[in-house]
Amino acid sequence: MKQRIVTGVLGGGLFLGVLWSGGWMYTLMLSALATIGYVEFCRMKAISWNRPQAWVGFVTLWLILMTGPSDQGYLSSGGILEHPNNILIGLILFFLLMVASRNRLTIGELAYLLLGSLYIGYGFSYMIQARLITDGLAWSLLAVLVTFASDTGAYFVGRRLGNRKLWPSVSPNKTVEGSVGGMLASLLVSAIIAFIFPELGTFFAVVAIGLLISVAGQFGDLIESAIKRSAGVKDSGTLLPGHGGVLDRFDSLLVVFPILHLTQLI
Repeated sequence: MKQRIVTGVLGGGLFLGVLWSGGWMYTLMLSALATIGYVEFCRMKAISWNRPQAWVGFVTLWLILMTGPSDQGYLSSGGILEHPNNILIGLILFFLLMVASRNRLTIGELAYLLLGSLYIGYGFSYMIQARLITDGLAWSLLAVLVTFASDTGAYFVGRRLGNRKLWPSVSPNKTVEGSVGGMLASLLVSAIIAFIFPELGTFFAVVAIGLLISVAGQFGDLIESAIKRSAGVKDSGTLLPGHGGVLDRFDSLLVVFPILHLTQLI
C-alpha cells in the first residue's frame, strides 16, 4: 500500500506538472508512454518488441499519434498522412507482412497487434489533441483529475466496503460498492473543478460530465482487465511499483478521452 501511494503521488505530480506546461513536453511524454504501453501490450502475448510484426504495430501507433484524429496532428499534411489514411497504411503493412511471412504469422496475432496500435494510439492521441483545443488545460485537468478520483474512490471503498462483485468473469476484485464509491468521488472532484474553471460550463453540466468520465473510466478499466485475462497475466508491466505497468495506470484515460470526443465535449 505504501509503495502504491508513493508511486501515485510522485508519478501523478510529475504527470500533472507536464500537463500544465503542455506543448512539446506533454506530447513527447505521452508519445513515450504510448510506446511503452505498446511494448507491454506485445509482452502480454509473449510477442517480442523487436519482431517485424511488432514494429509494424509501432509504425501504426506513431502514425496515429503524430498525424492525429483531426487536423491538429503534428505531421498532418493534407495528403497521404492525413487521417484516416494513417490507419489504412498500418493495415496494408500488416497484410504485406502476413503475405511475406508465408502464413507463419497468424491472422490472430496480427489482428491483436493492430488492435493494440489502435487502442493505445487513439487513446493517447486524443489526450494530446485535448490539450491543444481552446481551454484545453481545463478540459484535460477535468478528465485526468476526475478519472484519478474515480479510480482512487473505487479502490478504497471497494477494499473497505466491497461485497457484491461487479463483473467477476472479467475482473474478480471489482465490486459494485467500489464502483459507486468511484462515482461519488468523481462527483466531488468535478464539483470543485466546476468552481475553479467556470469556462467549462455550468456547475451541473460539469458535474454531469464528471459522472460520464467516471463511468467511461470504469469501462476502460474493465477493457484492460479483459485483455489481461485473455492473455493470462495479472499486470501489463512492472514499470510503476504498486500499480503495475503503463496500461494498468492509463487504462481508464485511454477510453475517457475518446468518449469525450465522441460526445463532442472536446
